Amino acid sequence: MSDFSISDCSNSSCASNVIPVVLAGGSGTRLWPLSRQSYPKQFQRLLSNQSLLQTTLSRTQNLIDQLPIIVCNESHRFTTAEQLREAHFEHQGILLEPEAKNTAPAIALAAFHALKKTTDPTLVVMPADHHIESEEIFRKAVNIACHVAQQGKIVSLGAVATKPHTGYGYIKKGLPINPSGFEISEFIEKPNLTKAQSFIESTNYLWNCGIFVFNAQDFLNELKHYQPNVFESCLSAYEQASEDLDFIRVNQQAFQRSPSISIDYAVMEQTTKGAVIPLETHWSDIGDWNELWQASEKDNAGNVVQGDVIKHDTTNSLIQSHHRLVTTVGVQDLVVIETSDSVLIADRKSTQHIKALITGLIENKRNELQAHSEVYRPWGKYDVIDLGRGYQVKRITLNSGKRISLQKHHHRAEHWVVVSGTAKVTLEDKVFEVQKNESTFIPVGAIHCLENTSKIPLELIEIQSGDYLGEDDIMRFEGDLVN
Repeated sequence: MSDFSISDCSNSSCASNVIPVVLAGGSGTRLWPLSRQSYPKQFQRLLSNQSLLQTTLSRTQNLIDQLPIIVCNESHRFTTAEQLREAHFEHQGILLEPEAKNTAPAIALAAFHALKKTTDPTLVVMPADHHIESEEIFRKAVNIACHVAQQGKIVSLGAVATKPHTGYGYIKKGLPINPSGFEISEFIEKPNLTKAQSFIESTNYLWNCGIFVFNAQDFLNELKHYQPNVFESCLSAYEQASEDLDFIRVNQQAFQRSPSISIDYAVMEQTTKGAVIPLETHWSDIGDWNELWQASEKDNAGNVVQGDVIKHDTTNSLIQSHHRLVTTVGVQDLVVIETSDSVLIADRKSTQHIKALITGLIENKRNELQAHSEVYRPWGKYDVIDLGRGYQVKRITLNSGKRISLQKHHHRAEHWVVVSGTAKVTLEDKVFEVQKNESTFIPVGAIHCLENTSKIPLELIEIQSGDYLGEDDIMRFEGDLVN
């Protein structure tokens, strides 16, 4: 098969031919209980009033003129789209992975899509969940990387290692490349503490921070050479893609044939064209709670506090309260994370080992690993307040201008009490409004719809009753929205 190339270039007149690619498919399990499978860390607001995904997209706006390409898991499509809409970010496509296959297939999809958008683009690939302290230094490093990539190199950004970290991979610098880059001498997987210390002392090693810059065609040529199964599967999946609103749905069967493999194993550790550019500012992948503590602004006692917290004689700790009062007395170096359904208490320096805790949650089939009691939907969110035999109580927030699809339930009735805002209700052949402090009843089997036509969020309490209360007890008459 010849090198992949798409001649349909709708953006060939752009002054810049550099396209950011944001990988938003991570799971962030070591930030449990805040990060969940259905709402992982890239969507969390950990360091500012923006989520990590939104911060990454802001970084691309200050970096490159071209609109970004986003790659995310299909199960996170509405959350991704809503966070882009909320922060007014434009883009040139949200590529949906039918399942997680690691970074090489995700980047391949983005490269095929970029080649459809413009001729010979240079891609700047970055994860959606990293922290970079100086955007100015980041921009300079990316500009250098783009220059090196245009010489045919497959470029990695390497963060300057400041301590013997055993949770990061390392890149050993080789011969110099102009301007200010190096050939890659060696990749080293996560080392033990002794090796990590020797890397710091030598100054020849950089942290592998998972940010890459290359011409799309050069990357695909290398991928085809070293991992032809990944190349062919992703090409077939993309060629059979369909567009659904902002989403690009690749062919599921073709994509499933691709091996699950990282770009490091698939290309970077194989290619003879590898180069690395030092990133000389504080960088972190916010991989665990201790990393978040280190990246956050602290009070005089070294504490990072969020929410309703009262502390006494507490030092160097990270404490988050999301639903109730949390108090601490006479402790140090702790992580305390309170959510609506779980509480984590850990030694701050041991939070890299939370994956062992996750294994226990999986073995015990705990729902707390999958989702919060607060669940996000394209129309807003709901929070399960109480659940018992034959009943369930939810607090529902319906965003301005949104509605829940026309539907009915076979096994449950619903009683809606409006707390704030105005609800427009469709019940069988009637359409009426329900104001604050008013209620309405939805019988079993009744066709109904809920809509918010006002400019403020609609909040209501939903009381469900019936012999089965599962989320799959729903028959939709309109398929555009998901309950």
